[in-house]
Amino acid sequence: MLSRFSQLARHLARPLPNYAHTSAAAISSAARGVMTSSTADERNSRTIHTAACLIIGDEVLGGKTVDTNSAYMAKFCFGLGMPLKRIEVIADDEDEIIEAVRRMSNNYDFVVTSGGIGPTHDDITYQSIAKAFGLKLKVHQEAYERMKKLSKPHPSQPNFSWDKDTPARTARMRMIELPLDETRDLKKQVIFPHEDLWVPVACINGNVHILPGVPRLFERLLDGMKPLLTPRLSDPEGKGIRRILISTPQAESEVAPYLTELAARVEPKGVKVGSYPRWGKERNTVTLVGRDQDFLESLVAEVEKNVDGRRVTVEGEDDVEETKTAGQ
Repeated sequence: MLSRFSQLARHLARPLPNYAHTSAAAISSAARGVMTSSTADERNSRTIHTAACLIIGDEVLGGKTVDTNSAYMAKFCFGLGMPLKRIEVIADDEDEIIEAVRRMSNNYDFVVTSGGIGPTHDDITYQSIAKAFGLKLKVHQEAYERMKKLSKPHPSQPNFSWDKDTPARTARMRMIELPLDETRDLKKQVIFPHEDLWVPVACINGNVHILPGVPRLFERLLDGMKPLLTPRLSDPEGKGIRRILISTPQAESEVAPYLTELAARVEPKGVKVGSYPRWGKERNTVTLVGRDQDFLESLVAEVEKNVDGRRVTVEGEDDVEETKTAGQ
C-alpha cells in the first residue's frame, strides 16, 4: 500500500506536481541528450537507483498460481535500500513481453523478470526478450555443461541420455538457449549465483535479469545476486531502508490531521509516513519509513503521543497481548 499521507503532503506542498514517472536511468540518459544512447555495458555498471519486477505467466493472471516472487523481491529491495518502483504481471504473450522489457530496461536501473523459461511450448520468455533487443538465441556452453552435471533425470525418464537427440533432450536444451550479444563479454551476460545450481541468470541489455518462476529457485538466485548488486547501490554498504511500526487504537480519520502535518514536515528528510487500517482489529498501524535511523528514532516518542500508540516490532503483536489480557 502506498503511503497516502506522504502523497497528500507532497501534493499540498507542490502546487504544480509532475505526475510523470521518470527513472534514474531515464534521467541519466536525458542528461546526455539522448534517451536511448546508453550502452548495455553502461547499464550493467551504473549506480542502481530504481528497480522493477516483471512477472510473466498466464497461470498468475488466471488465478491458478499465486505470485509470491514479486513480494519476495520487494522485501529484497527494501532490505538493500533499492527503491522498487514498479511491479507488473503480464501474460505469456510475445508482444506484451517485448513491450514491457523494452520499457522497463529504459526506465529502471535494475529489472528482474520471473517465469516462462521452462522446457515447454508456452515458455517463451527467452525468445521474446531476444526479439525485444535484436538478439539470437544461442546455447550457452557453460550452462549446458552445468545442466548435464547437476540436473537429475525425472523419474518418468529413467532412460534419458544427453548423448541421444530425443524430444526430451531438445525440450531441456530450450532452458539454456539464451539471448546473447556476441559483441559483449559473456561473463557479463550470464551469471551463476550458486555453484550447486545449474540454472543461469541471463542479463540482457545490461539490466534485464531473467529468473525462473519457481519460487524456491527465484529466491535463491535473487539472493545469490546480492554481492554483485551491493557495490552498485547508492548506499554501497547496503544498510537498506528502515521501517518503524507504531500501533494505535485510534481511527484513521482521528489521526489523519496530525499525520498529514507530520508527513509534510518530515518529507524533506526523506521520511514517508504511512497509515494502514487493520480491518476487524482494534488497532491500526502507523509507519515511518526512511534511511536515517537516528532521525526516525527521534520521531517515535512524538508519534506515540499524538496517536495514543506504542511501538511494535511486528504488526499485530499487541493483538496477542490484548487477547491474553482479556482472557485473564
